[in-house]
Amino acid sequence: MDATACTGSKDSSPTFYLVGMPSLQEFFFLPVFFLFLFFYLLILVGNTLILVAVVIEPRLHKPMYFFLINLSALDILFTTSTVPKMLSLLLLGDHFLSFPACFLQMYLFHSFSCSEAFILVVMAYDRYVAICRPLHYPVHMTPWTNAALAASAWITALLLPIPAVVQTSHMAFNHTVHIYNCFCDHLAVVQASCSDTTSQTFLGFCIAMVVSFLPLLLVLISYTHILAAVLRISSREGRSKAFSTCSSHLLVVGTYYSSIAIAYVAYRADLPLDFHIMGNVVFAILTPVLNPLIYTLRNKDVKAAISKMSCPQVPGHSGDL
Repeated sequence: MDATACTGSKDSSPTFYLVGMPSLQEFFFLPVFFLFLFFYLLILVGNTLILVAVVIEPRLHKPMYFFLINLSALDILFTTSTVPKMLSLLLLGDHFLSFPACFLQMYLFHSFSCSEAFILVVMAYDRYVAICRPLHYPVHMTPWTNAALAASAWITALLLPIPAVVQTSHMAFNHTVHIYNCFCDHLAVVQASCSDTTSQTFLGFCIAMVVSFLPLLLVLISYTHILAAVLRISSREGRSKAFSTCSSHLLVVGTYYSSIAIAYVAYRADLPLDFHIMGNVVFAILTPVLNPLIYTLRNKDVKAAISKMSCPQVPGHSGDL
């Protein structure tokens, strides 16, 4: 894209105006607000329940659940970086973001998105060791190793978006910048610049490829080894038990990459602008909404721990007669 002339002053910071969904009529703002609020509360409550259940239930003090609480904390932070502003936009008509606020939101959104991909890889590695090398599992997956794996995922993800965000912040903008999105996404901000966007678009594409396809490749390699190990198990019951320990993680991986695919297709296809924006919104909300539902409905240990928290047994009373 060629550079265009800017009307803003170099001495003043630009203000970013979030257009939201241009075709959404004002009549629908309140219903959409309540829908997003419902999803946000579901994310907060569901992931908080998982966090508390894993912390207070001794049976869940295992590597798999340590990584799960990292994922739950991440989902809360990921949605909190964008959804409250969406709610404010829909309810109060609060479209404006300052220059620092926009770039902070951009950085947090992409950092937490990267973190999710890397945590899913670490969870896949945990399942690989548990199923393919069960005798070595206690040796490989020590508390120190678990903490190091989780910290590596977080730190890498926090560092990776910095070059793109910093370089984008040095691009030229008009005094009031119209962002055709519900939040400050990197690509939407780059497209709103009046500088040449070629290098930034390419950099964003390269980071997206690293964050999307490299973790997916590592997950697929892990599950290729897992599948081979499970098929070598002679008993049907043993194969079923091995697969059941992976089912929740596989569903989460499928949800995460499905939301990426929806956002990518909405961007690349020749569709109206609102479909592009909705693709980004689906990516921001879908996985954090479904993660706690998947783990509470499909994982017996998590479900039992949450039920125990919700309906604590009265001391001195038992269900046995």
